Amino acid sequence: MGKLNVVVLRYLSRDDFRVLTAVEMGMKNHEIVPVSLLSSIASLRHGGCNKILRELVKHKLVVYERSKMVQGYRLNYGGYDYLALKTLCSRDVIVSVGNQMGVGKESDIYIVAGPNGEQYALKLHRLGRTSFRNLKNKRDYHKHRKNMSWLYLSRLSAMKEFAYMKALYDRGFPVPKPVDYNRHAVVMELINGYPLCQVHELQDPPALYNEFMELIVKLANHGLIHGDFNEFNLMLDDQDHITMIDFPQMVSTSHPNAEWYFDRDVKCIRDFFAKRFNYESELYPTFKDIRRSYSLDVEVSASGFTKDLEKESAFLHPAGPEREDDDDEEEDDDEEEAADEEIPHENGLKVSDTHAEVSNEKEEEREERKDTENVPAPRSDEKTEKVTEEELKEAEDECPELADLSASNKEFKPFRDSDSLLHIAEHRRKRTDSEGTMGSIGSCSTIPPEVVRQKVRRQLNKEQKAAQRRRLQKGEANLVTKSRRENQSNIKSSIECADFWG
Repeated sequence: MGKLNVVVLRYLSRDDFRVLTAVEMGMKNHEIVPVSLLSSIASLRHGGCNKILRELVKHKLVVYERSKMVQGYRLNYGGYDYLALKTLCSRDVIVSVGNQMGVGKESDIYIVAGPNGEQYALKLHRLGRTSFRNLKNKRDYHKHRKNMSWLYLSRLSAMKEFAYMKALYDRGFPVPKPVDYNRHAVVMELINGYPLCQVHELQDPPALYNEFMELIVKLANHGLIHGDFNEFNLMLDDQDHITMIDFPQMVSTSHPNAEWYFDRDVKCIRDFFAKRFNYESELYPTFKDIRRSYSLDVEVSASGFTKDLEKESAFLHPAGPEREDDDDEEEDDDEEEAADEEIPHENGLKVSDTHAEVSNEKEEEREERKDTENVPAPRSDEKTEKVTEEELKEAEDECPELADLSASNKEFKPFRDSDSLLHIAEHRRKRTDSEGTMGSIGSCSTIPPEVVRQKVRRQLNKEQKAAQRRRLQKGEANLVTKSRRENQSNIKSSIECADFWG
């Protein structure tokens, strides 16, 4: 987790980014990705992939790990930074990276420039530092997951912060203007100001104190609580205008501990003004003063919002043309997120192509399941037979037309009495004895025989290639051992000759 060094970025080729993207894809299901899987995902030859991986390890973009069970590579924050920067550059969001502005417990901030020379702030989330490892008790990014990667958690944190920042900026809150985000990187407006912790004199402390308290109440009225509203996450410019930063830890006002978070934010401001500016006020807001008017926590899915609150928000915002437009925008956003999760088109990789066979197998299993579920089960219970007969008699008494229909049914299709049930059971027993399986009548496979042959042929080809690869490796090892023994014998014979003639 060192400093960001972008010097190597200009020298990386297209194949380098293909391998980096392949490592990222492989880490979705593997902690350590083997080279065979990397070469298949990147569509590169085994030797070429190894050569690129050695260069990436040399520049500290990936890490090689070897254990008793498996050996392979994993992506670190350096490689993740390069992937995010590459995507942002391809979108024409940033063209250069400048100096580092600050370091926090979970992020690094850099100055970047856009294509027209405008300056932005680039925030790289870096969860997993030694000062901030107790994440399960502080955040809910992981939800119900037990095993999670720090890279994935950093990506979730960046996505949360961008969503909060965009929602607050659209509602007129004093926050930086969001520009774009990708993976764990967020690009935002560069604020020309100083953190409140570096300010030692104010023109009007009471007025600024009131602005801070009003901002806390305004956030709560919109359904959100900052959760870390202190002098390190508040900035002031030369005219004492407030700018609020750092949002991933925001919670909803319906959170079980919402009142505690609200009181803590208020206490942080009161203590800071009393300590730094010697200003104390008896007027401060409480959680009971909140008058909820909007549901931003439902819109951004803040931590602690409930489904009941989501239903209530439907009454606060009735359906109309504006709401339909919002739904369309949300669907477009979901499609864009699904597209972002796929591999960039410039790298030539697609997740859908890689997992096409798996999806086909799942569809075939669903078809088999439907066929088996649609087969009616025989009625073997006598009580059900009696109930149906009584119901039929009552129906026939009420409607005489049903009697004629039931009589015609008896002629063409007899009812399932005890004799017919015994006949069905005997037929099934004979079929299971002949086939050697206990499957039902409708449990036969619906997979076409051509697909089965293709799968068997593909599996045999894989096994043959694996066996050939093992033979080649064994032969190379034997040749190396043979050459070593010949060298040892030559050295030994030369030493004996020297001793004899010496």
